[in-house]
Amino acid sequence: MYQLSANIELLFTEAGPDAADRVRAAATADFDALEMWFSTDKDVESLSKALADTGLKLTALLAGPRTNFTLPGTDLGPFFEGLDLAVEHARLLGCPRVVLGSGIGFPGAKRAQNLDKLVEVFSQAAQRIKGSGVTLVLEPVNTRVDHPGALLDRTADAVTVAKGVDSENFKILYDMYHSITEGEDPATELANAAGFVDYVQIADVPGRGEPGSGGIDWAAHLATLRASGYDGPIGLEYFPTVESVASVARIRAIAAKG
Repeated sequence: MYQLSANIELLFTEAGPDAADRVRAAATADFDALEMWFSTDKDVESLSKALADTGLKLTALLAGPRTNFTLPGTDLGPFFEGLDLAVEHARLLGCPRVVLGSGIGFPGAKRAQNLDKLVEVFSQAAQRIKGSGVTLVLEPVNTRVDHPGALLDRTADAVTVAKGVDSENFKILYDMYHSITEGEDPATELANAAGFVDYVQIADVPGRGEPGSGGIDWAAHLATLRASGYDGPIGLEYFPTVESVASVARIRAIAAKG
């Protein structure tokens, strides 16, 4: 059975704006894991206490800024500063993964040149955090609906970058919602990404709501995911169309069969 990780930016908002309160609400709803976006807008000490009190595990958080790569005169200082802080917070919170974005890339460069530059930057990042116990996961996102202008909109390109970095602490995040929205076939992409997928997120298509709100055959897609060899947590990064606990009921039932 897959471990389901509730995204507390989007789920359990009924508990109010405080992240610690949402952690406790997730625990009450029988979750044992959760994910979040940035740590910089949260009281990390309070969040750490809530995680300790409930026993919930934090599966992923984001490093910022997300779209700072530009040329000419690229200043990578903000990227590395954000990375350092995200890794520091991840370690304090017991979180094994920090999610990276590609940003908009380096304007004026061809796609292959952009990917080479990302390999260079992320190789430095992987070396910088070596020994931290944290894995960096690079997330490709769709440009058709949610992230126009993002450089990495193809799973294959994220895999290319990960292969170039060639580090045990650098993998990819496969978000099934982004992949399907971009027109990809999950079975093909997961096969090509074998050995590089360290984290998975889901939401239904279209609409990015909870599983069952769109048109995805979740039983089939989770079977595809299982067949790919992935057995890690699944992040529930969706916009619920109903109350949080009700929104997760269908995917819990399907995941329990996996």
